[in-house]
Amino acid sequence: MHLILTGATGLVGSGVLDAMIKMKDVSKISILSRRPVKMVEDVKDPRVHVILHKDFEKYDSELLSQLKGASGCVWALGISQTQVGPEEYVKITKDYTLAASEAFQKLGSEEKPFNFVYVSGTGATTQPGRFSAIFARVKGETELALAEMRKANPSFHASSIRPAFIDSASHDAIKPYIPAKTPLYAAAYVLLGVPMRYVAKSYWSPTQDLGRFLTEMAMGRYKDQFKAKDIQLEGEFPILENSAFRRLSGLSR
Repeated sequence: MHLILTGATGLVGSGVLDAMIKMKDVSKISILSRRPVKMVEDVKDPRVHVILHKDFEKYDSELLSQLKGASGCVWALGISQTQVGPEEYVKITKDYTLAASEAFQKLGSEEKPFNFVYVSGTGATTQPGRFSAIFARVKGETELALAEMRKANPSFHASSIRPAFIDSASHDAIKPYIPAKTPLYAAAYVLLGVPMRYVAKSYWSPTQDLGRFLTEMAMGRYKDQFKAKDIQLEGEFPILENSAFRRLSGLSR
């Protein structure tokens, strides 16, 4: 099975890439990235192809020809709202996602739907209020736009996952490749790590399990298990809260 991945140099994307490489059912991995991916260079797996892509708002015929035959995509490309201004955050979070979704619809068919898995986040909302943070509003807007795309095109099976405390502490395979933490984030990570792992587990998103789950979603699994209280349905578009990911992946009951 041929899968597409974005955000491969980030925390979530690194976890997904590791999972894809370890899955025998994945026959080809096409990574869209602005720069070389160190994990790929070190692993040297012939199934993995890095396509250097500078403009994530444009997908010409030459690029789509390299993605031909792909069955799904994990869209892990993203950035913190604290790292860029509001306009840039909307561009990266929403515009890039929707441009790719529009282009990737050409890769699916009625017989073989294309699975587009959007990595959102806990706190995102499709019903923002006056005081909703920009990330919550923009991710929610992106989810609703993807829901409309799925409604308009039955061969485009989009879905959204909202992980919470993303934790790579026990995921040794990706530690050399994940971005360095800022001092403030590193302090918060240490402070929150223990209670999240042992007390507030419903908010815990270990990268090893998250990467595998996102990959399986892109492969079209779990599609008959989306009717639950922790899964919001916008038409046929499922939005899985972190508890749903944990439940379906076997981390909790």
